[in-house]
Amino acid sequence: MSEKTRITRQNSRALIAVGGEDWRGFLQGLLTQDVETIAPGELRFGALLTPQGRLLYDLFIVGRPDTGRGDGCWLDCDAERRTALIQRLTIYRLRAKVTIAPDETPVFAAWGDAPPGGPGWIADPRLPALGWRGYGVEAAENAAEADYDRHRLALGVPGPADWGEDSSYPLEADFDLLHAIDFKKGCFVGQETTSRMKRRGAIKSRMLPIDFDGPAPAAGAEILAGALRAGEVRSGVDGRAMALVRLDRIEGAALTVDGRACRVIRPDWMTA
Repeated sequence: MSEKTRITRQNSRALIAVGGEDWRGFLQGLLTQDVETIAPGELRFGALLTPQGRLLYDLFIVGRPDTGRGDGCWLDCDAERRTALIQRLTIYRLRAKVTIAPDETPVFAAWGDAPPGGPGWIADPRLPALGWRGYGVEAAENAAEADYDRHRLALGVPGPADWGEDSSYPLEADFDLLHAIDFKKGCFVGQETTSRMKRRGAIKSRMLPIDFDGPAPAAGAEILAGALRAGEVRSGVDGRAMALVRLDRIEGAALTVDGRACRVIRPDWMTA
């Protein structure tokens, strides 16, 4: 492992074990990501949406390695909302032969020059610079989870604090650019609205990082282009925040937040 590689346990994340003979077809009809073709040891990013196409839960789908428990996957989700996600999945289960249960295997994240040694580390499917995620690994932490969040924010990648619950569309949260939506897989919950927005290019707002001097504005603080509302802050740290901005109001505009000048940044990965 490189000396520059940082490792932290992600206490804000938790796992759900999904198994049973129907688990692939069950999740395939619900999630934005293709589950049918996921292999053991593979990691994909996806979401569960409302029927109206808004974000309910972000999640990573982990092809569970063969550990004697049979075929299945882990869902890596927000720890505080794991119980609610299990309840939601249980409602959809109906007669499908599927098992859904919490799993206490810890979740780790690492970033830097090289992945940590040993099995269980998988490249983050959203963006290579985000590093790796670890499941069932033995790792010595040398960073805090807040350090990882600063790293993610520096790359301009939004997180759960930015999209909330049932308040944002996945394309507004850049899920299409972060490889979370398979538009060729067929139906999933919220698919009609999501596909229509993508097909028509009807994306009026996106989550983008903003730079400014001083402490982060409070969540919900307005970003102004002159007297016009151009967006709002979702989360941030000193000098940088993630904001949902109106794309038609930020180009060439002098922007302010809390009376301070700010600048919208378009990360390289968004334009590659």
